[in-house]
Amino acid sequence: MSELFDASVYADRLGRAQGLLRERGLAGIVIGPGPELAYLTGSWTSSHERLTALTVTPTKSRLIAPETDLHSLADSAVSELDVEVLGWADGENAHALAAAPILEGEGDADGAVGLGDSLTTRHVLALQELFAPRETKVAALALAELFTRKDAAEIEQLRAAGQAIDAVHAKVPELLRAGRTEAEVAADIDKLILERHDVVDFVIVGSGPNGANPHHDFSDRVLEDGDMVVVDIGGTFGVGYHSDCTRTYVVGGDPAKLPEEARSMYAVLAEAQEAAVAAVRPGVTAASIDDVARSRITEAGYGEAYFHRTGHGIGLSTHEEPFIMAGNDLVLEPGMAFSVEPGIYLRGRFGARIEDIVVVTEDGCERLNEGPRELR
Repeated sequence: MSELFDASVYADRLGRAQGLLRERGLAGIVIGPGPELAYLTGSWTSSHERLTALTVTPTKSRLIAPETDLHSLADSAVSELDVEVLGWADGENAHALAAAPILEGEGDADGAVGLGDSLTTRHVLALQELFAPRETKVAALALAELFTRKDAAEIEQLRAAGQAIDAVHAKVPELLRAGRTEAEVAADIDKLILERHDVVDFVIVGSGPNGANPHHDFSDRVLEDGDMVVVDIGGTFGVGYHSDCTRTYVVGGDPAKLPEEARSMYAVLAEAQEAAVAAVRPGVTAASIDDVARSRITEAGYGEAYFHRTGHGIGLSTHEEPFIMAGNDLVLEPGMAFSVEPGIYLRGRFGARIEDIVVVTEDGCERLNEGPRELR
């Protein structure tokens, strides 16, 4: 990503991370290239076998990178932050350099250490050996409040990303013509996404029976007049935030051509999605939102045809906490952003899904996708 927030945004995030470490008695965190590093520094430097890592303790931050990769940090806010930057050469112990601020007593002497999701197994094992007998945790879970509650700048990015993907969906109906293949439609959608995003994350075009596979990609299947088509698309936007939106269409644009069962099934789905969105507010659990959608679909007789979670968090990752699913007792708070995307899938016949991104507000939620949800 070439865009950055003002350096003060990253400085504030590092400060809040250090405050949470103190509050929770953690000795520190070590994170590698990826969304967590981008969140704290603006750097999207790449990851490989040579270790690049940011170590944050309650009082200090250190970023290490191979000497060969230091130039890649120039496009980040690192130079404007209170972060010690160290280059290392082949033959040096990079893991020891990353661990030193914690081992030298900058953090809680007995506190656990959070390790980032983007660190490879090789790096995790080496760091765990250095930190033993300290407990190691998942950094994103240890600092969940930091990553899951979006600030105003992040919400504006997600809002703009939602508008960008809505503009793509607005043009999808004209692409869905009988005689075209899913792959041809997907190629056109790719181009539309790139008009408003930096990167295409994914394109799902599932027509007819392929729509009953939630993670179908696209194929050479030829669209037929009256096919139900699931189109799930997303891209990377601006500072690195993601869009993600699903709509279900009819080839030819006339829902009357669908079997009555398909239309009634879709009505159940639309009501379940609307009810789940309406239930989003601070103080309820992620699991309760899943239950709202699932109970309505189950009561209508389609429970076995709904076999995935109701949503996932979104931000610098397409899928992150909070996961809207049974068993997740995470309490929703203002600033949390996630999808609400129930689906019904009749194997070998057809399927449907409706997905919107929402952000929890002080008294409910804001829907970030505004495009039509009815069959068209």
